[in-house]
Amino acid sequence: MEDCIVRATAADAQIRAFACSTRDMVETARRIHNTSPVVTAALGRLLSAGAMMGSMLKGEKDLLTLQVRGDGPVRGLTVTADSGGNVKGYPEVPDVILPANHLGKLDVGGAVGQGHLSVIKDLGLKEPYVGQTLLQTGEIAEDLTYYFAVSEQVPSSVGLGVLMNRDNTVRRAGGFILQLMPFAEESVISRLEQNLRGQKSVTAMLENGNGPEQMLELLLEGLQPTVTDTGKTAFVCSCDKGRIEKVLISLGKQEIRDMIEEGQEIEVNCHFCNSHYKFSVAELEELCLRC
Repeated sequence: MEDCIVRATAADAQIRAFACSTRDMVETARRIHNTSPVVTAALGRLLSAGAMMGSMLKGEKDLLTLQVRGDGPVRGLTVTADSGGNVKGYPEVPDVILPANHLGKLDVGGAVGQGHLSVIKDLGLKEPYVGQTLLQTGEIAEDLTYYFAVSEQVPSSVGLGVLMNRDNTVRRAGGFILQLMPFAEESVISRLEQNLRGQKSVTAMLENGNGPEQMLELLLEGLQPTVTDTGKTAFVCSCDKGRIEKVLISLGKQEIRDMIEEGQEIEVNCHFCNSHYKFSVAELEELCLRC
C-alpha cells in the first residue's frame, strides 16, 4: 500500500475528512533514528498527523511544526510538514524501552508523559501562529483532538496508529482526522458519533486491507463521502551543506573563530535525517569571511 493522503467531504460539506497510509514514512523514520518500538509508535503517530495537517495548509511555502514535550523518558518529539506531503521528524530519546500498558499495547502515553503539545504554522507572515495545549493522555491522537477543540474551536476526531512486526519493523501506519463544520446538523453529528463507536482501530482497519479512501468510507458510512483530492506523502528532509553553512553563519563571526582556533574540522548533524556534514578549518575560515 503506497503512502498517500486522501481528502474528502461528507454530508454536503458539513464534515471535512482526511486519512492517510504512512507505513513507508514511519519505517524510514524508524531506520534513520534506530527507534525502539514504543518510540517508533509515538513518532509514527505524530508523523501521520503532521502529514494530514500539512495538507490543510494552503500555500506552497507554508510549514507546520508539531512539538510534543513531556516528562516521560522520550522527553520530546518534533515533526515538520509542508502542504506537498513532505514530512520529517525526530525523537529526543530514540531508544526508550517500556513494558506494555494495561491493554497489552505499546505504552506511548507512558513514554511521552505529562507536558504540552505545540502547533506552529509558518504561513509567511511576520510571526508564525503558535497554538499550545496541555497533553491529555500522551497518546497523540487524543491530544490532537483536544488541541483542535480548544485552540482552533473545531470539533474533531483524530485516530492514529502504528503496528509493528515481530522484528520491530513497521507493518502498518496511518490515521484519520474528521472535522465538523460550524453548520453541522445534529443528525449528522449523531450519525458520525455512531460510526466512530462502531469502528475498530486505525491499525485494525489497515490490517484488514483498507486504504485511506476505504477507511473514510467506513467512518463516514451513510454520510455520502466524496473524495476531493489524493496525494502522495513521504519522509523528506531538505537539509544540504548549503543550508548548514547558513546555520553556521547565523552563529556569528566570533563563534566561527572559536571553532577555527581549535584547529580541527567540525561535524554538524541534522536532527531530522541524521545526515552528517563536515567542515574543514579552511571552509570555516571562508564562512567567517561571509559573516
